[in-house]
Amino acid sequence: MSPELISILVLVVVFVIATTRSVNMGALAFAAAFAVGELVADLDADGIFAGFPGDLFVVLVGVTYLFAIARANGTTDWLVHAAIRLVRGRVALIPWVMFFLTGALTAIGAVSPAAVAIVAPIALSFAARYGISPLLMGAMVVHGAQGGGFSPISIYGTIVNGIVEREKLPGNELFLFLASLTVNLIIAAVVFLLFGGRKLWAMGAVEEETGGTPFPAEGTTDTTPAPTPAPGTGSTPGSATVTPAPAPAPAPAATGTTTVAPPPETPAAARLTPARIATLAALVALVVAVLAFDLDAGLTAITLAVVLSTLWPEDSRTAVGQIAWSTVLLICGVLTYVGVLDEMGTITWAGEGVGDIGVPLLAAVLLCYIGAIISAFASSVGIMGALIPLAVPFLAQGEIGAVGMVAALAVSATVVDVSPFSTNGALVLAAAPDVDRERFFRQLMVYGGIVVAVVPAAVWLVLVVPGIG
Repeated sequence: MSPELISILVLVVVFVIATTRSVNMGALAFAAAFAVGELVADLDADGIFAGFPGDLFVVLVGVTYLFAIARANGTTDWLVHAAIRLVRGRVALIPWVMFFLTGALTAIGAVSPAAVAIVAPIALSFAARYGISPLLMGAMVVHGAQGGGFSPISIYGTIVNGIVEREKLPGNELFLFLASLTVNLIIAAVVFLLFGGRKLWAMGAVEEETGGTPFPAEGTTDTTPAPTPAPGTGSTPGSATVTPAPAPAPAPAATGTTTVAPPPETPAAARLTPARIATLAALVALVVAVLAFDLDAGLTAITLAVVLSTLWPEDSRTAVGQIAWSTVLLICGVLTYVGVLDEMGTITWAGEGVGDIGVPLLAAVLLCYIGAIISAFASSVGIMGALIPLAVPFLAQGEIGAVGMVAALAVSATVVDVSPFSTNGALVLAAAPDVDRERFFRQLMVYGGIVVAVVPAAVWLVLVVPGIG
């Protein structure tokens, strides 16, 4: 049995044990990396650790540390209330706001994981507050990031278009961008409908959760004081409660709508304290540092978190304990093993085996699947950089349209980033507050598996079979 095949079978065994015995998959993957690296690939410790994702480790720790502080001092609560006011209480619009926000960030040049690192903690805090499925919100954030990820000025777009130009293949930058945006938009719409979106629409506009007053429908008049809940009534997921307040006076009407004046006392969650102002400034600084100055998101986040911890130690005393350490272990362990596979040539071996198939259409769909499967555990950019050149020989035969094939490979290699083993999926898993992480991990893994199984075949059928380009 070849070393490459042994390494793949060991990966399957790791999945089976982790699933059936509830052992942390990252710990198993570290053990597998040691065993396969030493006994099969003849790698020393340096060769094994070469695959350790140090940059992702810092991103996961830094971002979850910063947002643990933001949760402790109430900044995320303030952002949730601000989001509710922005959409006039229509909770169903928030997932779409997050989709287009992350899409806009990646379209103008943000690295996809950086955009997800910025948006996911806020989006998932909102989901926890209003009982929205974390899978729905996380998928909307990741697919939004990938939807904008291939604009002509984006990181992914410039890399893929550069590879196409280097390989002297026909290219179409606008088609690549629109193909990715369309596929991710369709997937987001399906996820929205299947995981609670219709229920959110049926809710209509909700009231602010603390001290809030109803958001009246447009064109209507509503001056009814907010009802007082029964003593002991608390907030439950998916429902909005109202804090007792004196009867408000009607505010001046505008365009046929009369709103209700806020209660005299500002709710605690809606009040800006010095710590919250500083945390908001830190979040803005994170965005500017990543987008404008191309600084590392993880190092920047952990630096800002340390500054906030120094200024307000009482708010951050428990923040280090709230870093998603189990997720960090899981992701870093699996990616270290994937690094061993790469170091021993397993990934190249699989790709070249497919490239030698004599039927171009069959080779094309298999390459799409290889891109999706490997990218679910590794760098999407690295996979695209390896697979597009592998496709050059049969693209040169003229039987496969180069523009459609490149778009299919790009979409297949990035749409699966919702997998909990990819950077984006790991950030979503780490950012979700108040969830059963093992259950959420399994949900992301199943959803990622469905995407891997369905999307490559779909984009192959739509983009490759017709011979586009």
